[in-house]
Amino acid sequence: MNTPSFLTLFSICLVFSFSHALNNGFSVELIHRDSPKSPLYKPTQNKYEHIINAARRSINRANHLNKVSLTASTPESTVIPDGGEYLMTYSVGTPPFKLYGVADTGSDIVWLQCEPCDPCFNQTSPKFNPSKSSSYKNISCSSDLCQSVRDSSCNSDNCQYTIKYGDGSHSEGALSLETLALESTTGRPISFPKTVIGCGTDNTMSFEGQSSGIVGLGGGPVSLITQLGSSIGGKFSYCLLPSSFRESNTTTKLNFGDAAVVSGDDVLSTPIVKKNPAVFYYLTLESMTVGNKRFKYGGSFLGDSEEGNIIIDSGTTLTLLPSDVYSNLESAVSEVVKLNRVDSPIQQLNLCYSLTSDNYDFPIITAHFKGADVKLLPINSFVAVADGVVCLAFTPTQRLPIFGNIAQQNFLIGYDILQKTVSFKPIDCSKV
Repeated sequence: MNTPSFLTLFSICLVFSFSHALNNGFSVELIHRDSPKSPLYKPTQNKYEHIINAARRSINRANHLNKVSLTASTPESTVIPDGGEYLMTYSVGTPPFKLYGVADTGSDIVWLQCEPCDPCFNQTSPKFNPSKSSSYKNISCSSDLCQSVRDSSCNSDNCQYTIKYGDGSHSEGALSLETLALESTTGRPISFPKTVIGCGTDNTMSFEGQSSGIVGLGGGPVSLITQLGSSIGGKFSYCLLPSSFRESNTTTKLNFGDAAVVSGDDVLSTPIVKKNPAVFYYLTLESMTVGNKRFKYGGSFLGDSEEGNIIIDSGTTLTLLPSDVYSNLESAVSEVVKLNRVDSPIQQLNLCYSLTSDNYDFPIITAHFKGADVKLLPINSFVAVADGVVCLAFTPTQRLPIFGNIAQQNFLIGYDILQKTVSFKPIDCSKV
């Protein structure tokens, strides 16, 4: 069964609601988990606590990657979907039954808790009952679709799925066809009949609350992105707001189809490299530059020329680099930044400075992806973790390198699955 090997969850929690529909595309509203509009908003936490918690989630995710290599294929997910991260509102069934699911770009199946389930994790909202839907249909074990899904099994000729997570959590149940709908703000839902879903009846999971399961947005055969297929032309994009907007009501959008096209003279594109586990979006980072100092991306962990040596993940806050590469980056930044170093208030960040003015001219760090020199401004490279303390938003790892979401702020980032490219367009996301 081709179940997700990892859950690369967006580490900024979003609630998805339908924004507008185009002829061949649509957009959904994104709300940061630390925004007052988010159901996960904690008003007792200040902006620095939000950053510190996000940094810890980044490291927790990376720590769970130690069981697999860059080329390993495993049915286990090694990232725990704790705290919801992104939530997506959608409906399944006839009549429509509204649900909240964790949106996950590294998962390749849509699964939800179904009645009756035993055991079930704590879900405060009602669970879906397939017996009350006229459009629900089990998938036969003998079908090509069932055979294409790794780790599938049979139960009275009904196809069964199994997903195991790195923390011991799991979901098992029937692989089924059902109508899935995204509801527009005008009240006119857009329905996708015969969408493959996993109807989980044996579930244990670390998250709890309104979320009913996972909405897979990765590249596997039964992910939502793959199933939408030609209706979105294999395209989606997003534009992540800088952290300074998290306390405002400003939102951004996740775009699909024609609405996701990234164009213009300043667009930079780099190839998506196909490798296992296939649900990730692997890119090739060739080198990095700080000021006038350029150094290769490679070293003992990856080698200098390996393609697909880093994944792009909107669910990881920090950017995680191989230790050799991080050491070169930290050294280059230290040579350029002439501020007083201070001890880091959190373990996850190594290089921190005392900042008495907002006008300090931090260096541009360029990430030289294959065919795309992406210039990271200070908002992409440094993060405030306390009053008067800023830290480099990169950290070393001995595991899977990740290009995180701080580095992606104020870029319109488009994924074209058919052309196998990721594109970057520098833009003020608050004005998109």
